[in-house]
Amino acid sequence: MIERYQTKEMAEIWSEESQYRSWLEVELAVCRAWMELGAVPEEAFRQIEEKASFDVERIKEIEKVVQHDVIAFVSNVAENVGEAGRYVHLGLTSSDVLDTASALRLKKATSTLLDSLEALRRSVLERAWTFKDSLCVGRTHGVHAEPMTFGLKLINWYDQLGRDAKRLEMAREEISWGKISGAVGTYAHCPPEIEARACAVLGLRPAAVSNQILQRDAHAHLLAVLAIMGTAVERMALEIRHLQRTEVLEALEPFGKGQKGSSAMPHKRNPITCERLCGMARLLRGYAQVAMENVALWHERDISHSSAERVIWPDAFHIAHYMLKTTQRVVVGMEVDAKRMEENLNLTKGLIFSQSVLLTLVDAGMARDEAYAVVQEDAMRAFKEGIPFIDVLRADERVTARIGESDLKKALDPKGYLKHIDDIFGRFTRPE
Repeated sequence: MIERYQTKEMAEIWSEESQYRSWLEVELAVCRAWMELGAVPEEAFRQIEEKASFDVERIKEIEKVVQHDVIAFVSNVAENVGEAGRYVHLGLTSSDVLDTASALRLKKATSTLLDSLEALRRSVLERAWTFKDSLCVGRTHGVHAEPMTFGLKLINWYDQLGRDAKRLEMAREEISWGKISGAVGTYAHCPPEIEARACAVLGLRPAAVSNQILQRDAHAHLLAVLAIMGTAVERMALEIRHLQRTEVLEALEPFGKGQKGSSAMPHKRNPITCERLCGMARLLRGYAQVAMENVALWHERDISHSSAERVIWPDAFHIAHYMLKTTQRVVVGMEVDAKRMEENLNLTKGLIFSQSVLLTLVDAGMARDEAYAVVQEDAMRAFKEGIPFIDVLRADERVTARIGESDLKKALDPKGYLKHIDDIFGRFTRPE
């Protein structure tokens, strides 16, 4: 991942140093299991435990000759251990180490995402309650529909992010497996007891069945979950982009002191952060596609997935983490203009209350089809001539014959649209 979009936490998890450290964890866990089984002398294990280490530059030096990163790693560790180094990597194939170690890093990276996702959810929930009763116009097809509140828009985001958290937790469980089953999954040179004990030491579960690798459907699911989470962020960012348009201006992403929006036009305040988030969501969907193509491999395994995973795993987690942390900053710093929301609510001069008028006429005894035709005719006239909707209705005898002035005003009162907002918010715990 380019440095611009890296996060400190993911850079640590996906660093080369961290990769070799996780490999060493697996090797040591297997050596311990062999020692407990009596195949490795305790004295030799203590020597391995004390002296096992690696040097990144030395590994690269060996790899230039052997053209195999795991062999280079094992050779470096063994030469650092000394005589007992012959027990390192005993009975293992490379993927025993690679896949089990990858599970450790994927699990840690997913937990890091969950922490940031929870922080974002808290911020969204807090702002939702702040604007619980703040009237704004709801839009469908990009067109004014009916009154709602800005808080309702935000609590909807919060609820979706909660589903993302559940999916992420499930995906973390699905990839928390290890395998120490050998070249084709038969345990020919390393009995199942070694796998079970090593996985227990590492905090993983042993796979029920594997071939040379852990099967990639679980990894594809994880990347798909990240992509779906990305769509939640994209949905939020896209909404803010719309609300920041000059014609709308109801909410704006943060704009720092000294920030500039355009090299040519000093007046510009562009939603560049939210636009960036939308672009990143596309990347996550691309990574998920690659992960799905990694599931089907030749026979017990080929390495067509390996080169792709070296890119998509760290990149996907960097992007996802960057998106969550950046979105939280946007949500916390978002400027909301309640006055502009009120102005936009009144932009159509009352047309957004058409359904309320329709139902009032129906309640008063008019057939629904007739009521719809009357209200639509009056609404189109009000729209074309720029007349307040209520004035057109007052001049229509078909309406006034059924509805009195007080009922007409009640039908056009936006407060009537808020009567169940408390019920909706009551489904969520208010932050302290």
